[in-house]
Amino acid sequence: MHPLLLTTLAGLSTGLGGLIAALFRPGEKLLSVSAGFAGGVMLAASLADLVPGALSFYGAYLPPMGCGAALLTLLGAGMVLAALLGRLLPDETDLAVRLAGDPARTEALRSAMLVGTALLLHNFPEGVLTLFAGTADPALGLHTTLAIALHNIPEGLAVAVPFAFALHSRARGALAALISGLAEPAGALLALLFLGRWFTPGFLNGTVVLVAGVMLWVALAQLLPAALTGPQRKTGVLGMAAGVLLMLLGIAALP
Repeated sequence: MHPLLLTTLAGLSTGLGGLIAALFRPGEKLLSVSAGFAGGVMLAASLADLVPGALSFYGAYLPPMGCGAALLTLLGAGMVLAALLGRLLPDETDLAVRLAGDPARTEALRSAMLVGTALLLHNFPEGVLTLFAGTADPALGLHTTLAIALHNIPEGLAVAVPFAFALHSRARGALAALISGLAEPAGALLALLFLGRWFTPGFLNGTVVLVAGVMLWVALAQLLPAALTGPQRKTGVLGMAAGVLLMLLGIAALP
């Protein structure tokens, strides 16, 4: 139960990010900052944390060309998966009808759905890793929980702000962040009860790179174009810089 509790605490920290976002009134400037921030967080998390870890793992078993081919294949597959997920979401016409034809809210809601989906996929293997770390060594489990919890707070902000703007409800934005974080204990429970034999180190590292591809596509195709164009471009650039720097600081302090 102790490792499962640690995993739950790590996941709930995403909800803490949502509560922080609820302190601010959502507007177009905050939305642009949030899109840049989320894109920066996803770029840094993918390229400075997830991919290097998997590169180190596969490099111990495969020759350099084979290791590179495996990473490129998994990253490409993640990007294709993200593009397919985007097609499965409601189209902009349907969303516009539900949001009284407001184009800014429509774009924000679609972006929020993509970010939320990407982070759900990202949090699932994180929950499994936290559970396994806590089971193997309580001290390692506590360190892993703290690291993931601090990484999850900016992710919660990235989910909550566009949902709050699109739905005119800060409470719904915070709830969306909390739900995305609950994928961590859900992944841990699933691993514990049903899928433990599938979660080998190779499978988990492959899943991590696949999710990195999803996050890269969402950042490059959805978040950063929205943040870096339009009248709020400067705030979007500042948000992206803050997201990259904050995530790199977290990775450096608590790898």
